[in-house]
Amino acid sequence: MSPQTPQYSIELLAPARNTDVGICAINHGADAVYIGASSHGARAAAGNSTDEIGRLCDYAHRFGARVYVTINTLIYPSELKDVERLIHQLYRIGVDALIVQDLGLLRLDLPPIALHASTQCDIRTPEKARFFQELGFSQIVLPREMTLEEIRAVRNATTVPLEGFIHGALCVSYSGQCYASHLCGGRSANRGECAQICRLPYDLIDGRGRVLAKGKHLLSLHDLNRLEDLPAMIDAGISSLKIEGRLKDEAYVKNVVSEYDRRLRQLGVKRTSLGNVERTFTPDVTRSFNRGFTSHFLYDPRATGVAAHESPKSLGIEIGRVQSIRGNRIELQKPAKLTNGDGLNFQFRDKTVGFRVNRFEPPKTIICTGHNAPEGLKPGMTLRRNADKLFADILAAPTTGSRTIPLVLTLRRAGSSLILEEAGRTAASIEFPKAEDARTPQLEARRRVLAKLGDTPFSLNELNDVLGNEFIPASVLTRLRRELIAALEDSIACTTSRPLRAPENKDAVWPEGTTLHAEANISNPLAEKVMRDHGVSGSITPAPEIGGTLQAAMTMRYCLRRELGRCLLTPAGREWPEPLTLIGAPRPLRLRFDCINCQMQILTD
Repeated sequence: MSPQTPQYSIELLAPARNTDVGICAINHGADAVYIGASSHGARAAAGNSTDEIGRLCDYAHRFGARVYVTINTLIYPSELKDVERLIHQLYRIGVDALIVQDLGLLRLDLPPIALHASTQCDIRTPEKARFFQELGFSQIVLPREMTLEEIRAVRNATTVPLEGFIHGALCVSYSGQCYASHLCGGRSANRGECAQICRLPYDLIDGRGRVLAKGKHLLSLHDLNRLEDLPAMIDAGISSLKIEGRLKDEAYVKNVVSEYDRRLRQLGVKRTSLGNVERTFTPDVTRSFNRGFTSHFLYDPRATGVAAHESPKSLGIEIGRVQSIRGNRIELQKPAKLTNGDGLNFQFRDKTVGFRVNRFEPPKTIICTGHNAPEGLKPGMTLRRNADKLFADILAAPTTGSRTIPLVLTLRRAGSSLILEEAGRTAASIEFPKAEDARTPQLEARRRVLAKLGDTPFSLNELNDVLGNEFIPASVLTRLRRELIAALEDSIACTTSRPLRAPENKDAVWPEGTTLHAEANISNPLAEKVMRDHGVSGSITPAPEIGGTLQAAMTMRYCLRRELGRCLLTPAGREWPEPLTLIGAPRPLRLRFDCINCQMQILTD
């Protein structure tokens, strides 16, 4: 890393579909959480009231953790004032920053709340990243598709923290550049209503009308997993490590956050929040929902093996092959470790067929419900487990993780004052003249009183008590402890105060020309004004949601030809004549290949 490159403490950023999941994420190791507001979040089904978000802020701030609220959809003109009021409410309840897409927010009358540029802003170049920094954005969320070299280039061009995805579902299109749901069904991804066109099955047809693939999920990608890539990402300049999944349940968040928190602690990196985490389980991301894993394009912009063509569902891990079937009894070829209630699946006629284990008879006999095994299951087929009953029961326990800030306390006397101080932070003192020594040892009794930290975020790790057998009433020690805890909480609040919005550089110039296409996602006059103020003097085509004409329904780094070994730049590519078309969505999807930029686009015309 260049000596000039700014370095930051590391933030593990977790999703929260609601406040309880957010608190759970913090208890299991998250340094920050992101949550949807009551409207205008990129997951329309994950909205939360300001009262609930306020409750999350109160809890997070006890550990110096932060809460970011997503208002990362396009905003129509009639909605601007309502969004303005909402942001003022969010600022009053203590939200640390907003993750936003629509630049019209910059011309609203907002409180001085920090703004983060959403991945929906499609910031792929150092020049564009620098522009957003000069607009006053305090953190920039980079596209999932970027390589380490591209991340480094952005890092060297900017000074604000950079946020990068490390785990979870992958969009096949660049975020903010997917309009397929809008064009095919009137549900805009840029309005939080993605219909997941990419997860549907398709037939692939070439220019001669030949069926090259049938019933395959050709646009569905594996899930992201960068557990092994954390050092490389941090070295490249990512300081906020983001887990995708704002619709995920509590069990998923517990497990995934715990795995990444544990890995970061092993790396010994400095974190942005306080506290140690204790867990009652061993995290394992392979045992939570996933579509198989990929590191995506982190190391190679032309990587293959990133897609999950067989199924968009969670298939889980292989548990063995079928040896024989007799009625509802399935014998495996080798012993397996299964639990009654596990969910298994297999592939049959291009479909994923699932069933439950009614009873498992070790070492390798599965008893199904009913009188027969599932239709289509044959000897030799591979079974996978995608519902781990034992692990699910462990994660369903009400307390699987706890977080506390360990204290190293010293109890001493200075003249007529008793002093209780915490190493490196603060101290409390009260007047209490020295009394006679007690006849019995007092150290353990004093420790018990000072360790009663109850609902505070603290735990007693070590006590250096130098008072010997001096008798101190429990009521005096309790008062001293409470005063210290209050001082510590004030200290944390002061040292982790939320950042303010950075100023806008009025002289910043938009780096990508003087005209804007519909893909710039300009949906209101204030957003247009921002771009006019920063050098866009030509035509501005409005966003497609308000009538603009698009150049493509999707733009992506993923290339179906490359993934299937038929790149146009290779002899094998000529075996599939243009145009290639996907049949299976509400309308045919024509594929266009930009080999100069190594990108694929989808057209709906």
